[in-house]
Amino acid sequence: MKSSFGQTLRVTVWGQSHAPSVGTDIDGFPAGYRIDADALAEFMSRRAPGKDPLSTARREDDIPEFLSGVENGVTTGGVIKAEIKNRDIRPSDYDNVKNVPRPGHADYAARVKYGDGYDMAGGGPFSGRMTAPLCVAGALAIGLLSKNGISVHAKPVEIGGVAGDVDAMKEEIAKAKADGDSVGGVVECTVEGMPAGVGGPLFGGMEGLISSAVFAIPAVKGIEFGAGFAAARMRGSENNDPFAVENGMVVTTKNDHGGILGGITSGAPLVFRAAFKPTPSIAKEQDSVDLSTLENVKLTVKGRHDPCVVLRAVPAVEAACAIAILDALLTEGRILKTE
Repeated sequence: MKSSFGQTLRVTVWGQSHAPSVGTDIDGFPAGYRIDADALAEFMSRRAPGKDPLSTARREDDIPEFLSGVENGVTTGGVIKAEIKNRDIRPSDYDNVKNVPRPGHADYAARVKYGDGYDMAGGGPFSGRMTAPLCVAGALAIGLLSKNGISVHAKPVEIGGVAGDVDAMKEEIAKAKADGDSVGGVVECTVEGMPAGVGGPLFGGMEGLISSAVFAIPAVKGIEFGAGFAAARMRGSENNDPFAVENGMVVTTKNDHGGILGGITSGAPLVFRAAFKPTPSIAKEQDSVDLSTLENVKLTVKGRHDPCVVLRAVPAVEAACAIAILDALLTEGRILKTE
């Protein structure tokens, strides 16, 4: 399984949803950065399960333990190894899906690729649980970027077709939960303070680098930058962002390009949106097959699941974006302040 990302900043995530632990190894992170334990805990709490009625009932503290690469709270330049204990696991909830793939999950495809030994409990390595170690690495990246004037902030902008009002979005989640169903949505991420000139053409483009990291988040099915797909319905005169000089700086008067031109950052805010599918584990009865008998069967999924992953996915989007940006900056040899 390919569980690593990055060129200079190499982030690897490991573990499984109902294994004893999950974690991350971070290679290439600069020495001398003091980890803000409170900020890290707050960031992890935004993603942690069991916080409200609209999330899974599974409860995890999600406080990482740093096993290497950090001394007295300061990064050493060595490989940072962080582990999160899984304390509320119930693999027996998935006994009824060992041979019956859950519709919408990776179960069947993973079974074909990895064989009968693949652990379906909670989705295994394909679970949203794997965004916990991703958020550990992302929190460190966000902290270091902030010391260099770069901020990363995401927010939900649509859930179940409802846009704008967060309370209305939550109502849509509650309705789906009451029906034994689920909803998806859209998360928008904005990066402020990104310098111009980072990235490159073709395979080195920032859109591709960020997308690769964001698509590691389970349930992401689409991504767009700036005007995105709406640009396909515009004329060039509408989509093009005019240049101007303000305070001696070259700027664009609008930002349909989303801060990236030709794969290279323009200095304008970097803006993208990620689309999340509805949670596939739902209480409604679904059609599936028994792989041991090759017969059609009815399946009711057990376990504890989010009726919508969007709210808890917001910090995961920030994390993935920050990792990609920090890797690009380090790869280009840009000097970053650690204090």
